Amino acid sequence: MSTALVTGATSGIGLSFAHQLAERGHDVILVARDRVRLENVSDELRAKYDVSTEILVADLSDRAETGKVAERLADRARPVDLLVNNAGYALKKRFLDNDISEEEGVFDVLGRAVLVLSHAAAGAMRQRGHGAIVNVSSVAGYITSGPYSAVKSFVTTFTEGLSAELAGSGVTATALLPGFTRTEFHQRAKINMSAMPRFMWLDSDRLVRDCLDDVAKGKVISVPGPQYKAIVAALRLLPRSLVRSRARTVHRPRN
Repeated sequence: MSTALVTGATSGIGLSFAHQLAERGHDVILVARDRVRLENVSDELRAKYDVSTEILVADLSDRAETGKVAERLADRARPVDLLVNNAGYALKKRFLDNDISEEEGVFDVLGRAVLVLSHAAAGAMRQRGHGAIVNVSSVAGYITSGPYSAVKSFVTTFTEGLSAELAGSGVTATALLPGFTRTEFHQRAKINMSAMPRFMWLDSDRLVRDCLDDVAKGKVISVPGPQYKAIVAALRLLPRSLVRSRARTVHRPRN
């Protein structure tokens, strides 16, 4: 039986990954900050799918705790066959209105942790000759909406480069680029999304199922939903000056 490790596994997209991987017969290592929620998810997966689970309590904005997760991924005696780098959050205020320590915390979770954990997992997987890495990025990586967009752009490009480096090794790397998804993400960031049209929202279970199908096919970029496939295609073609002008409108100071 194969083993998957999922970061940010207690809610949203990460929770959907945990359930669907367990349903497909994977033992699951759950990583998040909240021990109680981790234990609840662990109990549910074992009872519902008859799989083994392991929990790692870790705050990925902390380098030492990220290192603990990296050590687990690099453990040759207890191989991890699939890594899902999903953990993340956003800040409500604009970049210059936030304390830089807050921005650094988000950057460490969204960017540095993906770098460190991918390195640990890919090294061990390449040695064994099989494995897969899923890095949850975002359609936002194609726009210019502050540090969040910038770090998601990094995640996408980094994953493409990692995929090229792993070519022929039996290990794949896939960047998942969701758009607006019904999770706790916006609620936790205290962002009011009530004006967003219903057709723009994705279902986390559906997008995870589609992503895992793309991983099985060896796809490097997985964009869920026809609306976001069209948006990504358009953003790749639009002049960057036009994309930046839209961002200036969004970030214009308000009275």
